[in-house]
Amino acid sequence: MPNTAEILVDTLIAWDVRVIFGLPGDGINGIMEALRTRQDKIRFVQVRHEESAAFMATAYAKWTGKLGVCLATSGPGGTHLLTGLYDAKLDQAPVLAITGMQFHDLIETFTQQDVDLTRVFSDVAIFNTQVTDAAHMENVAGLACRSALAGRGVAHLSIASDVQEQTAAKRSPRNIPRHTPERWFEGDKRPDEAQLALAADILNTASKVAILAGRGALHAQAELERTAELLAAPVAKALLGKAVLPDDHPHVMGGIGILGSLTSQEIMEECEALLIVGSTFPYIEYYPKPGKARGVQIDRNAERIGLRHPVEAGLVGDAALTLQLLNERLKPKQDRSFLEDAQQSLQRWRKMMAEAESRDDVPLKPQRVVKAFGDRIPANAILASDSGQNTELAARHVDIKAGQDFAVSGSLASMACGLPYAIAGGIAFPGRPVFAVVGDGGLAMQLGEFSTAVRYKIPLKLLVIKNNMLNQIAWEQMMFLGNPQFACELQPIDFALAAEAMGGIGYSVTRPEDVDGVLDAAFAAEGPVIIEAVVDAYEPMLPPRMPDEYRKNMRTALRQTPGRKEIEANLAREPLKTMMG
Repeated sequence: MPNTAEILVDTLIAWDVRVIFGLPGDGINGIMEALRTRQDKIRFVQVRHEESAAFMATAYAKWTGKLGVCLATSGPGGTHLLTGLYDAKLDQAPVLAITGMQFHDLIETFTQQDVDLTRVFSDVAIFNTQVTDAAHMENVAGLACRSALAGRGVAHLSIASDVQEQTAAKRSPRNIPRHTPERWFEGDKRPDEAQLALAADILNTASKVAILAGRGALHAQAELERTAELLAAPVAKALLGKAVLPDDHPHVMGGIGILGSLTSQEIMEECEALLIVGSTFPYIEYYPKPGKARGVQIDRNAERIGLRHPVEAGLVGDAALTLQLLNERLKPKQDRSFLEDAQQSLQRWRKMMAEAESRDDVPLKPQRVVKAFGDRIPANAILASDSGQNTELAARHVDIKAGQDFAVSGSLASMACGLPYAIAGGIAFPGRPVFAVVGDGGLAMQLGEFSTAVRYKIPLKLLVIKNNMLNQIAWEQMMFLGNPQFACELQPIDFALAAEAMGGIGYSVTRPEDVDGVLDAAFAAEGPVIIEAVVDAYEPMLPPRMPDEYRKNMRTALRQTPGRKEIEANLAREPLKTMMG
């Protein structure tokens, strides 16, 4: 007769879970044994920190659309999962977190690692329970999987260490064995017909339609292309939707927001109607002002309709099906001047970006090396980014091509996500090349996970932007509040040497004339590689158009900010001079 841990693992296998990310501990010894005896059916990927396990489970769910699973021991093992699980919650990724507990009869007695993880996880999880025995596990294991997938969020099972090894005792009379199927069911998510008609009327009537596409449109690329063509609509992409359409697509105007293009900002300011597809991009100031543009939004979650913009037509449904139905009602626009004007604007923006990407200055400009890195990424690549100035660099200077995938911590925007995301991509898609652009601040937080990439032979090329600064924070201190940069300097780490110490390969580049040679060598190398680019710490990160308040704050802050002369010299050169206004 199987014990509780075996029932859990067998249920996961039945739910088509093939990978679990985690770290062993005495609070989950029973589960580890069940995994050991079933390792031909389910893979355990050992990480160096439980936070990474949760990030990897979240990224795995984003990369594949399947259930991501992470496992941690009792007490601190479980609490370490929280950051990665909030990433799943905020970006609506289906993840199951499994945690151990102390012996069931010592709970709440101040014993070692006596943390009630169900209470701790009460905010992050949509399904959250402590498993009482093997018969209980038969019911809740499948329900946890179903809840995570159906609710696109976090489910949590907490299991006392001794309960894991118990076999089913006498069950309650209503708990009939095998009364639930090991699968979940989902309808076709058709939107309301009246809302479809209203949406079509709004979009057909407006002469200038813009589209904002997010991660929810990833599986609707063909339908989205058709919509954009019918409406002669320029498309702005939220960061999570960077791979929805390739960056060289004639309708794509780049990213939106502080990391985006000026063209995307312009089309939001000038459009008469906005179609939002699978996005709740959080920065409300970059949307059309309320009353300026009529709104249509497509989202599978009714709760998300109207979060950022006062939409008139809310289409609750699957993006691909909804766009297909909407397209049948749209009339091709004869006047394509709004799109054509946006395309001309984008050419001017790209020319500005090319100026930054081609600079031969010393210290090395980060745009130069990121552009060269992105140009070498093959068409079937997986690309991850971390959170910080490196995110802006990846968003603006790496052009996503057709067939490539991209992921990042979106709404949570957590540092230290980039390397775990990349590893999860390599685990999810064996054989596909994996790339990441990260910062020295975020990489240092989970640097040990590079050894995980080495252990599992992930074909990873990781570019770390090394400026020995928390650079995004520094510019935010200056732009947002007018405060001088403070406490953002970092103690330097030799990341290339660290890569070698962990069994990988490390390269370092400091001068523009060496960029191509170093990248060529790194891309030709087998196995995990860290490419350390030592760049100008005083290269500002600016929004596409500097708001007056930000400009005033920056000038005030510079008076007392270390490196003032170097920063002002950079601001006096293009394209930053134009962006400053």
